[in-house]
Amino acid sequence: MKKAFSPELLERMKEFQRAEITEYHIYKRLAERTKNQENQEVLEKIADDELEHYKFWHQLTETHVQPNKWLISKFYWLARFLGLTFAIKLLEQGEEKAQEKYRDVSEEVPEVKKLIEEEDFHEKQLIDMIEEEHLKYVGSIVLGLNDALVELTGALAGFTFAMQDNMLIAMAGMITGVSASLSMATSEYLSQKTEGSSRALKSALYTGSAYIITVALLIIPYFLLENHFASLGMVIFTAVLIIFLFNYYISVARDYSFKRRFLEMASISLGVAALSFGIGYLIRIGLGIDM
Repeated sequence: MKKAFSPELLERMKEFQRAEITEYHIYKRLAERTKNQENQEVLEKIADDELEHYKFWHQLTETHVQPNKWLISKFYWLARFLGLTFAIKLLEQGEEKAQEKYRDVSEEVPEVKKLIEEEDFHEKQLIDMIEEEHLKYVGSIVLGLNDALVELTGALAGFTFAMQDNMLIAMAGMITGVSASLSMATSEYLSQKTEGSSRALKSALYTGSAYIITVALLIIPYFLLENHFASLGMVIFTAVLIIFLFNYYISVARDYSFKRRFLEMASISLGVAALSFGIGYLIRIGLGIDM
């Protein structure tokens, strides 16, 4: 005899059912677009699990529901632009919230406890098996990004007060930034080579690329704005935004603590900028330079 559920509980179960079929289509679509054979097999397996979970809810609701097409499209494009691991782990964060809702109905639907165990253990194991090349070089990217933020933000702050001319500041910043990026890339290559790493060249390229992209983003305000102090303000804002976005990405993709890493990087970069600004002021006053 079919168990009778209240209308409210039935609607909640249909929401769970819709979430499962949506996630099935997300994983299925990602699997179809993934070139890496091992990653494809993992995604196919997770998709199969989601389909089984959908069938579980279907047995209870005896109703077919349609997937959320917007979410399918959203996570597909997130995976294309920000990487497979980031998109999937962001999706899993949503599933963790769903599991809390599952627990709310577990007394009336005891079978859901097994579902929670599967989603909490098996799928996390599978997701940890997914490999993406750029995540192997996170250390190199952090090195280039952090060094550029600390060095160039500080240098631009010092140049701003010492020179007080946007074109001169931008020129000095570009020279400093390009030279430093080449230096960092070379140092990373030699460091990795000394340790016998087979990834020395790629590590150096990731470090140098992260550095030069950061340099470009920090210098742009001096070409767009006329007032040098307004430009410096935009540099500080850009630096904090870069730190925020990068740490959010890494916190999701690598399960790191976002708050701690963000505050640490922001404090160092802004602290060096303030110190360099003060040094620029002292040099300008001490040497009696008026530009």
